Amino acid sequence: MFTIFPFILVIVYGLFILLGLYALYLLIKLLIRGIEALDIYLDEKRTRRL
Repeated sequence: MFTIFPFILVIVYGLFILLGLYALYLLIKLLIRGIEALDIYLDEKRTRRL
C-alpha cells in the first residue's frame, strides 16, 4: 500500500499540471479573441466618425 501511494500522488499532480496548462491555453485564446473584438469595435467607431 505504501509503495502505490506515491505513484498515485504523481499521477494526481500530473493531472493538475495538465489542467493548469489547459486553463492557461483557454485563457490565452479568450484574450486573443477579446483583443480582436476590441480592434473591430474601435475600427467601427473610427470609420463612423469620418
